[in-house]
Amino acid sequence: MIKTPYLLFLGDAPDQLAAKVAQGIKDWRPDNAIGQFRMDGCKADLGLTDMSLEQAKAAGAKTLVIGVANRGGVISQAWKKVLVMALEEGFDLASGLHNLLRDEADLVAVAEACGRELHDVRVPEVEYPIANGVKRTGKRCLAVGTDCSVGKMYTALAMHREMDARGIKASFRATGQTGILITGDGVPLDAVVADFMAGSVEYISPDNDPDHWDLIEGQGSLFHVSYSGVTMALIHGGQPDALILSHEPTRDHMRGLPDYTAPSLELLRDTALTLARVANPACQVVGISVNTQHMSEEDAVAYLAGVEERMGLPTVDPFRQGAGRLVDALAAV
Repeated sequence: MIKTPYLLFLGDAPDQLAAKVAQGIKDWRPDNAIGQFRMDGCKADLGLTDMSLEQAKAAGAKTLVIGVANRGGVISQAWKKVLVMALEEGFDLASGLHNLLRDEADLVAVAEACGRELHDVRVPEVEYPIANGVKRTGKRCLAVGTDCSVGKMYTALAMHREMDARGIKASFRATGQTGILITGDGVPLDAVVADFMAGSVEYISPDNDPDHWDLIEGQGSLFHVSYSGVTMALIHGGQPDALILSHEPTRDHMRGLPDYTAPSLELLRDTALTLARVANPACQVVGISVNTQHMSEEDAVAYLAGVEERMGLPTVDPFRQGAGRLVDALAAV
């Protein structure tokens, strides 16, 4: 188990979105987020207290969590200096990067010398089966996005919180590093061998009560040439009964792909639903989740109303406004 509370390492994140792992922990497990550590040039800020390693240790932090999700998931030499100091200061390290802590010989040596632990959450711990497509009992909801990092995880977590408050049977099923660090369990989907990805989603969303909902954390986008594979595995392995369309309207291009623009919500709806009905012919698109964090309240309200009128589906920012209307939409499924 990863010891809490955390000091969230933002490193030299180039923008706020690059610190999405730390942001997710801060937003959904604030009691575990004791402060943030930022290097020179860091352009992300969680609004937490900036702390040195010594200050955070004195405040009770036990684990330094790498809260940055950079392209390729690499540990830079500049970061490594801080990570070594953290181990020597008495912190464990936790990371969800593709570049594993356990593969860095110098970090392993320092951790062993200091009696500290290295936690790589992006390592599959189960021998997942190949998907068989057999229909499972219970119900499942999946958020699919026009792009990556548009709020799919936040949508599922917000819906889970609302359903829990209403006494509706529901489970959040984490499929990425941030979700796993928030909940302590899940499958690191993008680290699973391709042939077993859909099977791993079947594995984490097994048979359940007929009135139980699995809220499966979405990943990537069918329209993102870098990360479409994980989305496809979720759509077929998850066999969703309900799809939520997720969108961030202020971007000029796809995340990390300046030559690609995001698809329309109509194209996402038609494409995702067609593919979802391969595994579950009864699947429906039930609502739209819009990430309006970069919009004023007035602009957000107007945008949401316009999308809802155009698409004929309940449209909300579930983090800003609550997920009640999206949960209501599941009742008809």
